[in-house]
Amino acid sequence: MPESSLRTISPLVARRLAVASQRLSAPPATPTAENMLDVVRQIGCLQLDPISAVARSHQLVLWSRLGASKQADFDRLMWQDRALFEYWAHAASIVLTEDYPIHHALMRNYPSGDSAWSQRTRAWLDENDSLRQHILDEIRQRGPMLSREFTDGAKAEWYSSGWTSGRNVNQMLDYLWTSGVVVVAGRKGGQKLWDLAERWLPHWTPRELLSDEARVALSAEKALRALGVATERQIALHYTRGRYPGLSNALKSLERDGRIQRLKIADDGDEWAGAWYVHADTLPLLERIQAGEWQARTTLLSPFDNLICDRARTEQMFNFRFRIEIYVPKAKREFGYYVLPILQGDRLVGRIDPQMNRKAKELVVNAVYAEPDAPMDDATGRAVRQSIEDLAAFLGAKAIRYGDRVPDGWREALRA
Repeated sequence: MPESSLRTISPLVARRLAVASQRLSAPPATPTAENMLDVVRQIGCLQLDPISAVARSHQLVLWSRLGASKQADFDRLMWQDRALFEYWAHAASIVLTEDYPIHHALMRNYPSGDSAWSQRTRAWLDENDSLRQHILDEIRQRGPMLSREFTDGAKAEWYSSGWTSGRNVNQMLDYLWTSGVVVVAGRKGGQKLWDLAERWLPHWTPRELLSDEARVALSAEKALRALGVATERQIALHYTRGRYPGLSNALKSLERDGRIQRLKIADDGDEWAGAWYVHADTLPLLERIQAGEWQARTTLLSPFDNLICDRARTEQMFNFRFRIEIYVPKAKREFGYYVLPILQGDRLVGRIDPQMNRKAKELVVNAVYAEPDAPMDDATGRAVRQSIEDLAAFLGAKAIRYGDRVPDGWREALRA
């Protein structure tokens, strides 16, 4: 399509399309198991993270979109219906079982490549084939097992410069998980239960083998629908991050077939660089937004939320610099340990530094920060307070305690 005939949208519309595509605009749907599954279908995956200073990240991602859902409903999706399973997307994540063919490409090729790490891993696996067989035999005979229940009979120690050094059983389980031989079949005291994938995955799991070309095209479409509007690089960093060989050709093919369209993002003649794409399925939503159909709401985001997992995109789209400071020494942190950005409509207007005291059933908000251009009015302050109260209710907190650091313009509304 000639450049002169490309659709042009404003940065405001681009932001709103990104937010709406992440199911973060308009009133949230009822937090049922079916709607949870629908959210995962739209955004592609839920990143896993073990930190529970507030709640698990995947729980927060669903809460931001649906409100207070029942853990029992989510557990049914995971462990009974098995419509979801744990695997690697842009990070360790919960993904859709119906998307198994997309993820199977990594499974059947892992570990591939000629890097020093890949070669060393393959050599270690060859030396420890007896450990691999021991783990599989034990699971086959005894059913789902915890990692500590296996005997470490490694013939060669796993070495790394990080925390995995010497953890031979865990390293072998990680290999078997990434290669699709075992799956996480449940949790016991927070620890993973491992089972054979062939036994645990439901009978309806799609098993077709996709070519790289078909898989990349399918993954790119899913990523683009989740992003709303994106460049090639942003697509490559989303969903199955780093697993898009031949993406440029795939996008050209999808454009020829009418599955995606290029467009421009410009404001007062100032055009954003690069080729931007929108999925054909997203065009009705785009047109409604351009026509002024937009329902803003205010909510809090997990630090690992899909909307902000690409830091460079977040800065470009929202003029919001966000870094996770979990591993930063306390004295050097700018905002806090587990900071939740504040989404108001199509803007990221601030962030909070919370911690849930489960013993006291109290949500402690150590600090509330506003962006320099955030609206400093009572209405915004009340919306932020309501989001914090909704989070507290979701966490089961009976009280909220604010620290001294809150924006002056929101102080009265927050403390009301």
